[in-house]
Amino acid sequence: MLPLYMYKKYQIKWLLIISAAMIFGTMLLGQVDINRTKWWYFLNHSVKVLLPVAACWLTQGLFLTNSFKQLPNYLKHLISIFLGIVALLLIGLILDVTLPPNYLFSREVGYDKTSDIYSHIIANTVLSLLLFIIFYNRHTSFALKKSNMERNLLEKAHLKAQLVSLQQQISPHFLFNSLSTLKTMVNDEVAKDYIIELAGVYRYVLSFNERYLTSLEDEIKFINSYLHILRERFQDALKVQINILPQYRTSVLPSLSLQLLIENAIKHNICSAQRPLHISIFTTDSGNLVVENNFQPKKARAGQSGTGLKNIVERYKLLAGRTVEVIQDDKKFSVTIPLLEHEGNHNRR
Repeated sequence: MLPLYMYKKYQIKWLLIISAAMIFGTMLLGQVDINRTKWWYFLNHSVKVLLPVAACWLTQGLFLTNSFKQLPNYLKHLISIFLGIVALLLIGLILDVTLPPNYLFSREVGYDKTSDIYSHIIANTVLSLLLFIIFYNRHTSFALKKSNMERNLLEKAHLKAQLVSLQQQISPHFLFNSLSTLKTMVNDEVAKDYIIELAGVYRYVLSFNERYLTSLEDEIKFINSYLHILRERFQDALKVQINILPQYRTSVLPSLSLQLLIENAIKHNICSAQRPLHISIFTTDSGNLVVENNFQPKKARAGQSGTGLKNIVERYKLLAGRTVEVIQDDKKFSVTIPLLEHEGNHNRR
């Protein structure tokens, strides 16, 4: 059975509709003499129409549904039309040679005469152009519909994230301003530093509600403030190492991704002075960001996947069509997320 995504990708429904229309249309135009025909003549004729049309359709579909970045669009389209003509001629000739004549029509156009070959070339050129126009129209319509659906899903996901963020904050603007005021009232340097970092965390969370993506450099600055707060809570039970290659600091990623991954690691793993949780954040030469921790799951959390991780996977799928790699064994748990190069291509509103 043809996989569903292949069925949709190559618009097989429309191939069957067009083939059926051509089969019945040619029978009507050819003035079939029902009294002199046998049942298998119709089957023979249907095969002679369906297979060449299918070969042309799939050939053009191969070019239209794939990028072929080395070819400009106009050249890619011309090649697909030309190869469609070749497919029609080649499959038609093979079927004419291998299948017996069906005598369904008073005269069938074969391949013996030069005039007949010219007729095939002209007819197949028109047919290839027609099939290209139909496939192009259906493909662009399907791609536009899919893009609109993804945009709607992304908008809903972002609105949901905003709602959750608002639910988890008690008037964040008021709290942020209060923290700034509190800083001026505190004399203890340790407490003042803590307030400054906490205010930085809230400033970043507030800006997250206004954008989908952020630069890795900004995300790391936020994470340093976030980790300052966590270290006050966990002390030596939490150890984090960050190693970011300079060339990737301007790359972008979904906002709060690192915070969600760190929170996920702490939520699902033991983090104590006796069994410290070690988290490593680093970039690879291939342009990926890896968050890795030693695997020591809490019994109450064992076997449960974090909602934060699911959120990241879904956001990457919607924003850039990219996958997130999750690896888990007895010793470590790691999440690899791709870094994106151009924010303008993904930051959709």
